[in-house]
Amino acid sequence: MNLSQFGKKFAGSTGIVELMDDLGSALNENPDMIFMGGGNPGRIPEAETLFKQRLESVLADPQQLHSLMGIYQSPQGDREFRRQVADVLRKEFGWQLTDRNIAVSNGSQSAFFILYNMLAGAMPDGSNNSIHLPLAPEYIGYTDIGLGDNFFTATKPEIELLDNHLFKYHVDFSKLRVTRHTSALCVSRPTNPTGNVLTDEEVAHLDEIAQQAGIPLIIDGAYGLPFPGILFNDASPHWNSNTVLVLSLSKLGLPGVRTGIIVANEELIEAYSNANTVVNLACGNLGPTIARELFSSGEILSLSRNTIRPFYKRRALEAVDLFRAELKGLPYHIHRPEGAIFLWLWFEGLPISSQELYERLKGRGVLVVPGHNFFPGMGSEWRHQQECIRVSYAQDGKTVAQGIKIIAEEVAIAYKQA
Repeated sequence: MNLSQFGKKFAGSTGIVELMDDLGSALNENPDMIFMGGGNPGRIPEAETLFKQRLESVLADPQQLHSLMGIYQSPQGDREFRRQVADVLRKEFGWQLTDRNIAVSNGSQSAFFILYNMLAGAMPDGSNNSIHLPLAPEYIGYTDIGLGDNFFTATKPEIELLDNHLFKYHVDFSKLRVTRHTSALCVSRPTNPTGNVLTDEEVAHLDEIAQQAGIPLIIDGAYGLPFPGILFNDASPHWNSNTVLVLSLSKLGLPGVRTGIIVANEELIEAYSNANTVVNLACGNLGPTIARELFSSGEILSLSRNTIRPFYKRRALEAVDLFRAELKGLPYHIHRPEGAIFLWLWFEGLPISSQELYERLKGRGVLVVPGHNFFPGMGSEWRHQQECIRVSYAQDGKTVAQGIKIIAEEVAIAYKQA
């Protein structure tokens, strides 16, 4: 098959393709596989009950059912839903928003494909611009999303070693460089894969740098503020007219409805909506339909604060304790869990690559994600990239404990064989 440059880039094997293929294959071929690699949220009964009740009320109402399945929505998304989102954010945080500042996407991955390629890549003057990631490692799904080459640049983090086998990455502002070819700064908060939460001061500093450079600050809030609010320390939501905040319904427990939410200035939202018309024609209706009452009542925030956040905080602490017990005597560090649904493990001096460790674990029925996939915009010469893995703790406690035991066994074998 003679593929175009686009085809060769996007039809090939990449880290995110491998991750999703493994998830799909395991679901179909190995029901006993322990899923500790993907981003599927945990099952929270209280949240599932809310979603079930909402869906049942829609199915019982012919008019709502028709709106769900029988019509196209605007490529910017259902206007009433956008009004409700804007109302919640304006009332709760004082952000000066209307529905014209909100767009809906078919998942945040789709939103980032459009946003990134609108802002960076080949420019009208013939230059090539890039997206800068101030804190690597970053989300695996960014890596191959750009239409052009050298699409990302990244700043190597500072590493702070903490007690009890913990560590933390910090933005190294002394090394952060914005050039005339930088189109935007982007951070995930909490950071996927590490669970790092940039402090309010770090976000304010990044915002200042972006505004001085005349470029937007993009915040990927898929796990963050104000919803689903999977943060375990004090942090404040951030938005202004120079910020593009991308949110998602996935980690509330609705990954299958593929609904992202973009909060930005009106000019960018209009541009995004025009591009979304070409790429997707219209937005899906299911996510906004299920979530509409959560936003109209403001329950989206109480659900996040009182149900979603405590669930994952408890799971995170349990997983850290299990790893400490199983990895005793080995040279390991765990990034301090501050949010999201993952632990980021650094096996200092690991004698095999993270890819080989991943393959060994896969052979034993445990799926993780090798760390080298999470450094878009950086070269591969930093050995640290090969010493890390991302592990999800979202599954039930018994499954997570079993997976952690197998991970520890394989890591111990790797060091022993060196």
